[in-house]
Amino acid sequence: MEVLHIATAGSVDDGKSTLIGRLLYETNSITTDRLEAIHKASQRKGIDFVDLSLLTDGLIAEREQGITIDVAHIYFQTPKRKFIIADSPGHVEYTRNMITGASHADVSIILVDARLGILDQTHRHYYIAHLLRIPNVIVCVNKMDLIGYEEEKFRAIEKKFTEFAGQIKTADQHIQFIPISSLYGENITKRSEKMMWHKGNALLEILESLEAHPKESHARARFPVQYIIRPRTETYHDFRGYAGRVASGKFKAGDSVTILPSQRTTTIDKIYQYDTIVDEANTRQSVVITLKDDVDVSRGDMIVKSGEEPTQRKELTADICWMDNEPMTGSKTYLLQAGTSLSKAKIAMVEYVKIPSTLEQVTATSIKMNEIARVKIKTAKPVATDSYEENASNGSFILIDEYSNNTVAVGFVN
Repeated sequence: MEVLHIATAGSVDDGKSTLIGRLLYETNSITTDRLEAIHKASQRKGIDFVDLSLLTDGLIAEREQGITIDVAHIYFQTPKRKFIIADSPGHVEYTRNMITGASHADVSIILVDARLGILDQTHRHYYIAHLLRIPNVIVCVNKMDLIGYEEEKFRAIEKKFTEFAGQIKTADQHIQFIPISSLYGENITKRSEKMMWHKGNALLEILESLEAHPKESHARARFPVQYIIRPRTETYHDFRGYAGRVASGKFKAGDSVTILPSQRTTTIDKIYQYDTIVDEANTRQSVVITLKDDVDVSRGDMIVKSGEEPTQRKELTADICWMDNEPMTGSKTYLLQAGTSLSKAKIAMVEYVKIPSTLEQVTATSIKMNEIARVKIKTAKPVATDSYEENASNGSFILIDEYSNNTVAVGFVN
């Protein structure tokens, strides 16, 4: 059964947790004892309805404050497909959490409070969806019940969002708008009779119809080598396999391949999944590949199809989100990890810091936590990367503080 990865985003009190709770409730994804516990918790809060937001706000601090702080992964399914929701916090100070939660999403659901309209945080949430090249964006205008289900206010929000998105939207990104009421379940799993002026489908109907193929499945084939398999047994004394996860594309037995960085060429002999020989290995599958020639391959190397080699370079231009409490300084050396490859690196220049809410580019010499910036990076050895737009799996990386071992930034190659 196909799995759809969903990222949710919304400002404080936009009703994101209630929306997710409503989806769980309407799809019968809540056990009876848990629903009873939520009912009792709602009574303790002094409200006369079941507060479905309590289903997702798992931390005590979240329940007490009525906000989302941590990234939570919620699983549910319908007869048609399975879903994984990455519920990310909406505050500015949790931008790094938003990017982490949305990194593998097939669709981004952005909530907007119908009373408040488009906010700076709405711009920020869409900018992140654009930065991560999420192919589908659904803008849910929530709390329509509080504005009398008026079409005019919904259309004004739709127009304003479209104008902002038009400044940065990519041609292959699809944006849809739905007027909803999470509290009362309007336009969540079925079309609302109170908003017959909306001709589109309900939210769940749209989610069930979207394609869930990884973006990387159509990209050029990349196989970062994670481990060398050399069994010390008499039966397999001469076996040499290369274990890893197909980052993008597809490999078949008999494919002509090139090993990077050595650029030696050879042919794939066999592909194993566990102890079974298979004809091909697809995106996100973990396999062991054996080669027909005895070439030197190590952890951190990459196997690619011959004629589809990525550029090996020691200078990268990239967009990064700074995730560390300590600001970035140009004098410090970091470790750049792209796939299984690791290299020392230095941020040679900060071109600008991007203000997502206004799209303004600000000159800067350092980058603070949660800021997004375009930088030039120099590495100690060549790194085989694609642009993030062409191949998300081989166009992204992390920067690591080599002393504390903290991940200080996530980056996207231009």
